[in-house]
Parts: sequence; C-alpha cells; structure tokens
Amino acid sequence: MPQLTGRIVSDDDDFKKETARLLRGGSQPVSVIDDRLARDGASPDLVVVDMRASSAAIDKMERMRAADAAVAIFAVAAEPNPDLIVRAMRAGANEFFTWPPSEQAFHEAINRTASRRESSPGVKRQGTSIVFFGVKGGCGTSTLAVNCGVELARQAKRPTVIVDLKSGLGEVGLFLGVRSRYTLLDAIDNLHRLDGEFLRELVVKHKSGLDILAGSDQFDRPAAGETGPIEEVFRLLTREYEHIIVDAGCQLNASAMATLYTADTICLVLNPDVPCVRNAQRLLERIGQMGACADRVRILLNRAAAPYPIPPAQIESTLGHRIDHRFASDYRTVSTALNSGVPLTMTGNTELAAQFDLFTRRIIDPAAEAPAEPASGKSPFGLGRIASLW
Repeated sequence: MPQLTGRIVSDDDDFKKETARLLRGGSQPVSVIDDRLARDGASPDLVVVDMRASSAAIDKMERMRAADAAVAIFAVAAEPNPDLIVRAMRAGANEFFTWPPSEQAFHEAINRTASRRESSPGVKRQGTSIVFFGVKGGCGTSTLAVNCGVELARQAKRPTVIVDLKSGLGEVGLFLGVRSRYTLLDAIDNLHRLDGEFLRELVVKHKSGLDILAGSDQFDRPAAGETGPIEEVFRLLTREYEHIIVDAGCQLNASAMATLYTADTICLVLNPDVPCVRNAQRLLERIGQMGACADRVRILLNRAAAPYPIPPAQIESTLGHRIDHRFASDYRTVSTALNSGVPLTMTGNTELAAQFDLFTRRIIDPAAEAPAEPASGKSPFGLGRIASLW
C-alpha cells in the first residue's frame, strides 16, 4: 500500500501527541505533516479533526471537504452522540471515533483509506522506503544499504535514491567513491523552497544511476527537534523516487525513529554473534513498543558462514523472528570494494553480488521465491550463553 500523509487539527497538545502515535503505529505507514512546515500546498491523504471542545470543527470539515473531495476525514468526539455523528457525516467525515479511539478500529480505518487511495484513478504511485538499521556498529549496515541501492537503481523502472542519515560519520559517498557539495542538512534548511527540481540539485548521481543524498557533516545535526523537517524531506522523496534507501546507522536517535515510523520496510542488520543477537532482541522490543512497525521488520544476517558462532535456527528461536535473508562472509571482497570505491555489485560475478541481485529482486517482487538456506550446525555457545546476557 502507498505511504499516507496525515494532518491533525486540534489545539490540544496531548491530543496531537497521542493521535500522532496512533497514525504512526499501524501497519500502514503514515507521515504526520507539521502545519508549520507545509510549503507546497499539498493536501494530506487524511485529516484527524478534534471535535471534543471546538464549536468550529464542523465548519472546518466542511471547508476541507469542499477543498478536496478525496481527503479522508476522521472526526473524534468526546461521546457517541447520534446527532453529532449525523452532523459530522454531513460535513464530510469518513470516520467517527470517540476519544480515546480503539487502536484496532483506528488502524482499520487507516487501512481502508490506503486501499481507497491506491485504487483511485490518476493517483501517482508513491515510492517505497527501506531503512537499514544496524544492531551495533561494524556489522555491515552501510555495505548492505549501498549495494542494495545500486542494485535497485539498475533494476527498478523509476529512479532510486539513498539517504545517509548518519551525522558526521556518514560513509555512503565513501563507499561509492563520490563527493557531494550538498547534504541532508541543505534539504532541511531550505525546506520552504524544497521541491523536485531543487532536490535534484542536492543529490549527486552515481554511475550506476543511483542518486545520493549525502549525510550531514555536523555531529550535532539533524537535532532531536528536526524530526518534522526530516519527515517532510522523506515525504517529498516518496513522490520523486520509486525506492528510497536509508542508511540509518546504529543509533536509535530521533532522526532514526522518524524514518522507522514511516518506513515500508525496516531491515535490521546483525551478525551471528552474541552481542548482535542481544542487541537485536532489545531493538525488536523497542520497535514493538512503537506499534505495528514491528510487522515491517526484516532480519538480515550478515557475514553468515559456517561454522556459525550461533546458528541461524538458534538466532530465530531467541529473537522470535524469522531471518529474511543471509549474506555470506567475504572480508577480502568487501574490503577491496570499499577501498576502491566500487560497490560489490559492480565488481564482477561474485557470490555476494548474486545475493544482492536476489535480495533486490525480492524487494521489487515480494512474491519471488526465497533462497534455500543451508543447514546449520550446533553453536559452541548455545542458547544458554545468549540468555545469560539478558
């Protein structure tokens, strides 16, 4: 389903905070628009209107419906008053909830909105965002993100972009052997005039066809208070690109959280060792607290080669989550590609290149057959070693 954009109409900050959590916590990604950042006049896909203490709420919904016949309007009242329900529906509301709404009912309404939007004629298909997040530093997150981006750029019908979200220490440009004059900060600082044309000036194009939005060269930016602008940048990216790849690093900061909420797929990268498995379980618990974002998580096991320090079957049992894909361990090939600035997928017919080809084909076509996994042996540590660290 397409990613949706949502707006909250209320003077109550607590209402806005809880509603934003509901919008972001479902299986359908919703990017919440900050009215202070709106700069292109684009109408959101859905609007949540607080009717609890606002006498002007009905008039607002009527104006919204007159301005955009396609927008989904969610009316939220203090009680299920029949007269108020009728008035809200006549004003153009698609859904009616009492506060606080049932999470299941609210998310079902969002899914209905997404289904209607997807089937509407003339609606431009939005891009798919894939966030690569490492459970710790050094587990190969940037390697997987970069090579996935290059392969998608070669296979996809529309352009693909990779965004380096790591502040100060971003390595995407280094991995691809390119330098950029501009970074993600230039997009954030010029949000008032950011459009497709201006965005194309900020990215640098790799010879594979992949566009690169380089990471911040400042360690303290993007800051915690800039999650709204980050969401707005990604909202524009989904309109301009078929696939948006994000190298989110391994720090679960405000910037990473903003991208995880709106990601179509969250690729959690780990190695088959005790520290990675321990961190992966803790991160899965944290992501689970964010809502149904956990349904969009894919486990990627990097440097997976027998004899495994911890076999994949034991990792899956410990995490309670299936491993979606395994990438072989080939330090020499990866190191050579990194030092030369030429991605693995362009260095020749290697096993890793074939694995990236298969992985990206499954992104483009989720129905593609998953690769057969080799049998795994017994772990020298066992589950007891992992459990003792929790």
